[in-house]
Amino acid sequence: MPIIPDIKDWTWVLQRTCPECGFDASAATPATVPGIVASMLPRWRAALRRPDAAERPNADTWSVLEYACHVRDVFSLFDYRLDLMLREEDARFDDWDQDVTAVEKDYANADPAGVSAELTAEGEQIAASFGRVPEDQWGRTGIRSNGSEFTVLTFSQYFLHDVVHHLHDVDG
Repeated sequence: MPIIPDIKDWTWVLQRTCPECGFDASAATPATVPGIVASMLPRWRAALRRPDAAERPNADTWSVLEYACHVRDVFSLFDYRLDLMLREEDARFDDWDQDVTAVEKDYANADPAGVSAELTAEGEQIAASFGRVPEDQWGRTGIRSNGSEFTVLTFSQYFLHDVVHHLHDVDG
């Protein structure tokens, strides 16, 4: 059964603490991304080793495996977008339909061990990319096609919320 698409605008997490996962964006910067991502990768690998990692807890919720595939793709997409923001003035990027991607890439039937390796590699890549951004570049901007505007600083905060929140989803 397909998941009901999430159509919320999650940019509100840049103004207040997420009541579900407790993430406080105001404490995050591009410089904190590498350590936070590095601390999360072992937890993702452990979650993917669970015997029930491919099982959905209910019809409306992704499995650990599907969440991990999503996070792997978030790592890759945000690395691409960060690069755009650093190379182009007022970089523009399309919205991403995560639900279409989940179906097209068949998240539900992916190999957990392969996803674990890919998630780790992509996580290390995005952590390194954020870690290389000098503070004088944190104000560079990017604009999503829906009009949401980010600086590299707020982009790092939005990014971290996504991956922290999903780890909370699978740990909860």
